[in-house]
Amino acid sequence: MNAPSDISMKSDEVLRVELEWLKREHRDLDDSIRALQAGSTADQITLQRLKKKKLMLKDKIALIEDRLTPDIIA
Repeated sequence: MNAPSDISMKSDEVLRVELEWLKREHRDLDDSIRALQAGSTADQITLQRLKKKKLMLKDKIALIEDRLTPDIIA
């Protein structure tokens, strides 16, 4: 699922399952980031890497949600 065209080949059911998995992974990363920041010796490189991964997951989540949400013409 690295390219936007990959999601066009998947069924809605597969995308819903993948969406839930990505949201769970996003929450886990958020928890990890908070735990590292709470520690007295937070590794800034690790924090940056986790935040970057979290942003990539957020982008993937947005792509899937856009695909699953029907366009409504007002």
